[in-house]
Parts: sequence; C-alpha cells; structure tokens
Amino acid sequence: MLWIGTHGQMEETLVPRAGLQLQTIAGGQIAGVSRRKQATNVLKLAKGALEAWQIIGRFQPDALLMTGGYVNAPVAVAAKLRGVPAAIYLPDVEPGAAIKRVEPLVQKIACTTDGSAAFLPPHKLVVTGYPVRASLREALILSQAEARATFDLDDRRPTLFVFGGSRGAQSINRALMAILPDLLQTAQVIHVSGTLTWDEVAAFAETLPDDLRPHYKPFPYLHEQMGMGFRAADLVLARAGASMLGECPAFGVPAILVPYPHAWRYQKVNADFLVQRGAGVRIDDDMMNETLLPTIMAILADSAKLDAMKRAASALDIPDAPGRIADVLEELANS
Repeated sequence: MLWIGTHGQMEETLVPRAGLQLQTIAGGQIAGVSRRKQATNVLKLAKGALEAWQIIGRFQPDALLMTGGYVNAPVAVAAKLRGVPAAIYLPDVEPGAAIKRVEPLVQKIACTTDGSAAFLPPHKLVVTGYPVRASLREALILSQAEARATFDLDDRRPTLFVFGGSRGAQSINRALMAILPDLLQTAQVIHVSGTLTWDEVAAFAETLPDDLRPHYKPFPYLHEQMGMGFRAADLVLARAGASMLGECPAFGVPAILVPYPHAWRYQKVNADFLVQRGAGVRIDDDMMNETLLPTIMAILADSAKLDAMKRAASALDIPDAPGRIADVLEELANS
C-alpha cells in the first residue's frame, strides 16, 4: 500500500507512524482562497500531477482509493492517464468540490449513506457505511455501567457526551458551561473540550459547587477512551462531521448536532440525514444559548423518545464497512 499526500501536511507525520509508505506531491487549495493564491496553487497542482504520474509509474498500483481534498485532482488525472482504476470513498452525505471534479475519472464511489445518491451518479455508488475504527468498537464489549465506571460516573444518572474535534468547538464549550449548573442537577457530563479552550474549561470546572463537581468529567482530549465515552453515553452533543454518521450508529447513541457554521453546508446535510431518520436533533450554532438546555432536558426526560432514537441510530450502523470498501477496491483491481 502507498499513501500519496501533499508536502507540509499532517500525513507526513501520521502515515509513517501507522507503518505505511508515504510519497508527497505539490498541491494547494483552490476554493476559498484569493485569486492570487489560486493562481499559485494551480501551478502547484500541475507540478503535483507530474509527480503523481511518476510515482504511479514506479509503484504500479492495481487500484486507487481517494477520500476528498485537493490532492485528489492531480492523482486522479495521473491514474487515469496510467490506466489505473480508481474509486472514491465519500464520508459525508454531500461531496465537496474536489470529489465533484474528479468523479468523472473514477469507476466507483463508496459512500457512507444512500443519501449521497441525490448528489452523484447512482450507478457508480456503493453504500459501504462509515469505517469506524476497530479500536473504537472494542468498547462495545463492555456494558454501559462498566464504561461509566471508567469515568467514575453514577450509573443511575443519564449521561451526555460532548466533544467538538481535536481542537474543540468554542461555541459548544461555552454554551455547555453556561447551562452546566442546571444540567448537572439531574444529568452527568463527559466533556472533551479540545485544546483550544481547555484552560477556560478547566478553570470553570473548579468553580462548580462541591455537590455538582463529581457529575462533570472534563478532558482536553480523549485518545484510547473515546470509545468508552460513546459507550457510557445516552446522548451525544457534537458537530456534524462525517464521523457522526458512523460512530453514533455504531454505539446506538442519538445526537444533538450543531453544524459548524463556516463549513458551507456539508455538516448541515449530515445533521439533517440523521434527523430525518430519527437518530438526531439539529441545533444551529447561533441558537444554542436559547435552545440547548431545553433540548437536552426534553430528550433525557422522555425515556420512550430516547429509546426510539437509540433504535433509529443503531439501525444505521454497518459494522463491516471497512470490508465493503476493500471489496470495491478488490473488484476494481481484478477488473
């Protein structure tokens, strides 16, 4: 296996750490940058296409898998010219600009949900589900009570799991802190703040009354315990990134989804997909201060509704998604 990435990006550290071969090419973003930057990046992408042509010629792959981002364009062109069959894996419901541009160059598109048929040629789509990490699913061998015990939580209280990405979501963090004194009267919270506002969150936790503090478990980040957080939870509060389409269903946990307001509409489409199937509720970022607490309390207080949402979330899970994506690639390679 060979991973092709771009110079100066996070894959230069992460891919070798995972034990995979890495080659990097030149590239740059086209959408959302100035015209001057666009012109510069077009030249970088042209150079990247030549580099990808050379890399593919040396490695001679049987198939190519792409997952989005500007690095796909030069690699897709080079693969097409080299006669290498290609597939896309689409994590979000709606494809981004890069995937739309390279779609004519690929034979198959593996996608998380059937909702993607509204945006791409249905004859190319194969619904594979979202490939949730095996290490995350390992938490499913524990009971909910056992998972809660790892956080020193009370098994008799409903549990809210809150997170917003590796750096965190400042607006979610602050909206949560504003309601915690009321929320912790009846519920308990595992809060992964991210690194951006951790100091603020940690200082706030110290101000909570002694009787409420045991019910609030803040962390700047969770690594191996992220699966435990899902397993312990009755309800999730998070952004609506693509992982929510796979991770919440894997654990049968409904979600309150707050789409990132500066991510065009991808996260809104993801959130709406789960809402329409009864597995989530959407709150827009600018409405959290008014609606977050009553929304959480209404869901946690209605056991019948909560159970129905859990069943709806579980119904969306596709446990063998990694294998299904591998089957798409194997079929292309054998063709």
